[in-house]
Amino acid sequence: MFLWKYAVNVFFDVQELYYLPQYTPIIASLKKQGVEAVLVVYRTEIGIKTQSKLVGSLCPGANIEWVENEAQARALYLNRRPSWLIIGSDFDHLDGIHRNTKTALVNHGIGPKACYYDVSSSATNVRFVEGPYRTQRLQKMYPEQKFVDTGYAKLDPVVNGDLNHLKPSDWGLDDAKKTILYAPTFYPSSIEYLPKDFPKEFSEYNVILKPHYFSLANKKYKSQKRLLECWDKSDNVYLAKLDQVNIIPFMAVADVLISDASSTLFEFAALNKPVVWCDFYKLRWGYRGLLKFRFKKRMDEDLYKYADIAVHAKSYSELKNNVDSQVQDPNSYAEQRQKYSLALAGNVDGQCSERIVDYILSNKELGNGVV
Repeated sequence: MFLWKYAVNVFFDVQELYYLPQYTPIIASLKKQGVEAVLVVYRTEIGIKTQSKLVGSLCPGANIEWVENEAQARALYLNRRPSWLIIGSDFDHLDGIHRNTKTALVNHGIGPKACYYDVSSSATNVRFVEGPYRTQRLQKMYPEQKFVDTGYAKLDPVVNGDLNHLKPSDWGLDDAKKTILYAPTFYPSSIEYLPKDFPKEFSEYNVILKPHYFSLANKKYKSQKRLLECWDKSDNVYLAKLDQVNIIPFMAVADVLISDASSTLFEFAALNKPVVWCDFYKLRWGYRGLLKFRFKKRMDEDLYKYADIAVHAKSYSELKNNVDSQVQDPNSYAEQRQKYSLALAGNVDGQCSERIVDYILSNKELGNGVV
């Protein structure tokens, strides 16, 4: 690594707060190089006070610019002319921004949804990708664009041991018990298929509930929130709070993961930890029966190509036995996890954010860097 000789600043487009865990290792690496990072945060219905607390917990002392929508964000980028703009999903009308600013896509997940690939329709100068398989696939889909295999920066803090000090009792749980991390996505989700008393069936375990941000913050999913809060009443359960957006600390202490159609499946497996994959989840009426093709279109082929990375629970009745078996023999799927991790998450060596920053600082065609 080297200290950059010229004024460089990097703006991060935070359309959703759950982009932050992907950005923070990169921001930390930039800080080591003396490079200014600015978070451009979109206001949401939870309010600036709560958002500020959340951002502050993940990025202490962060420089924040607040915007209402993408149009305001774009105007800000055109006016401030950052050296680099990092986006976490699609972003319209990048052409004007490119006159003064280089852009990069750091996708907010590595999950099995087709949008993982679709977001590259926003033609950034470069997309940082996780592993050779997905780099090659994206290059074939978008031959005119540039893709660089850097690995998945979000996992760096776990791999580097930065979170080794954490333990279940930090969240009021029992350090003597094995810990389950239940991390369902908001849609399609397995939450609705778990009974109100499910923590009792898992009483010999700690259970950390880390739902998707939308399950707690979006009124559309209020029924999920009610179930989560019901489970949280059990002594062996901890429900992650709204401002605990980052799942990485919980991954660091968990012994086994339960999830569904979520990036978390592949992230946890990339750490060579056992996963129980729920094949049961609630579909909206518009995705059922004759309309089930809509669901298949929403999900990427990788959902099925890498299905044997974990043991599968076809229904809730199978869940307990599957969890028990993975806790008793955590290496039973180790060979599959190691086989697929390079394809899904890239090189898991704790240096992914360093590679991203090296690329940014070594690129010779920087923007004006005017703040």
